Amino acid sequence: MKTHLVAPSVLAADFTHLQKEFDLVNRSRADWFHVDIMDGRFVPNISFGMFIVGFMKKMAQKPLDVHLMIVEPEKYIEDFRQAGADVITVHYEACPHLHRTLQQIRETGAKAGVALNPATPVHLLEDILEETDLVLVMSVNPGFGGQKFIYHAIPKIRKLKQMIIEQNAKTLIEVDGGVGLQNAEKLLQAGADVLVAGSSIFKSENPEETIARLKEIGAPAYYV
Repeated sequence: MKTHLVAPSVLAADFTHLQKEFDLVNRSRADWFHVDIMDGRFVPNISFGMFIVGFMKKMAQKPLDVHLMIVEPEKYIEDFRQAGADVITVHYEACPHLHRTLQQIRETGAKAGVALNPATPVHLLEDILEETDLVLVMSVNPGFGGQKFIYHAIPKIRKLKQMIIEQNAKTLIEVDGGVGLQNAEKLLQAGADVLVAGSSIFKSENPEETIARLKEIGAPAYYV
């Protein structure tokens, strides 16, 4: 049976001890590092750029899942790939020529993802799923960590899973925002393949154990 992936969100890590935090994730059962890039324009916050991603790549023993919450992402795709991004996700809302941008990502050798804000319906991706390796369903409004989970994300995941099945696509569904042990099972039941968790991992008493518990949650049949 295909198992789901767990991607700890670096944004919630302790940046004063970043090597220690990366070592923790490296030895854990986590699958990816989730890295949020914010420009202060598309979202009301600023994180970091290519230089820091390159530094993280040197510390990481697992793939970097880079989420570009920025305007005009097409200008920076090659730079982030060169810095070490293995998965590059852009926002539907920031890409007027989404098909072209996804092709651009794939041409670099990275996996191509598209993210949807909470108010963006999944049916808008119907004609682009074949070009998409991953769809990131935002379950909070992007820009800040530690927000409350928006439960409307669950029916969105179900609808998206139905679309993927109908098109016989191999697209993964990733969920980011307020994800933790309290709702992970429901997300997996709805059809999620990748769980992004930040505060629920790094702020827990035992982050490695939390990651292990997220990995051990069963993956029952999808409700579609």
